Amino acid sequence: MLRRWFCLLAALLLFLSCALGEETPAEELPVYPPMEYDLDIPGKRVYDTYVSDTLRFTIETFHMEGNKCVLTEVWVQDPGRQIRKVNADWGKDLANPKDLARKLPEAVLATNASGYVTRTYPDIPASYPGKPADYYFTTLGSLVITDGEILRELDGVPFYGLALTGEGISMYRGADNADVLAASPSQTWAFFESCAMQENGADLLPEEGTWPMAREKHARTLLARVNRNNYLLLHLPYGPALRGMSLYRLNQFFSEHFETEWVYNLDGGYSTSLVYRQQKKKSALFLLVPNVQKIADLLCFTE
Repeated sequence: MLRRWFCLLAALLLFLSCALGEETPAEELPVYPPMEYDLDIPGKRVYDTYVSDTLRFTIETFHMEGNKCVLTEVWVQDPGRQIRKVNADWGKDLANPKDLARKLPEAVLATNASGYVTRTYPDIPASYPGKPADYYFTTLGSLVITDGEILRELDGVPFYGLALTGEGISMYRGADNADVLAASPSQTWAFFESCAMQENGADLLPEEGTWPMAREKHARTLLARVNRNNYLLLHLPYGPALRGMSLYRLNQFFSEHFETEWVYNLDGGYSTSLVYRQQKKKSALFLLVPNVQKIADLLCFTE
């Protein structure tokens, strides 16, 4: 109970500072403790754990409706510093997740993130002001930022996706690029416009039957924010014997088991992948959830 009151007080102070237009220094932002979850699912088992002063995660596996599920509970002390993004060669080619993770030697945990545009899929937005060739093999989204560098900014095209600041990862739905940039994000990730699944318990998915991608059963990668320091990753691996699940069913799963600030659907399907380092073997990268196709970028957690 005391911990809950402490978290509420810290959140209130953070809200007041933002309302006054003051940017809180990272060292003064609240640090929420690692969350403890009581996920009562038959057959659930702990696959691996990682515990340090600045980063903790637990990987659990279970089966749901004929699918293997990989749930990763992540705590990061300083998200603005410890959450990073790695791109494939911009405009040239996609890359394997392990190869991308090697570009960031300090990466301990990494997942596929944004969607991508190739010469065959999907269509380049009509609002894109440049040459189509500039868009190939890059991440989706009207605003693309990596390590503070703006790689794409489309005039008059709203931003749908995730952005990282010292306050952690925030979800945006149709925001002006100027409003996103005003928060000084260091990284952004974006997929399709309708990928926001939940916000403060409210269901954000389009009405069932109106968006085939949400209704169809696929391999999935989902990211949820519990608070500034705690995040959840859910992977449904791809495989010929695995059925996949709809976003509507997974929205129900999160509502039943967790209280989150938001839930977001990252690029899944053949892109679904999870890479991590075991604590006793930090030199090795393990591809726990193997991808089928190359990807455009990673969302990484570091120490």
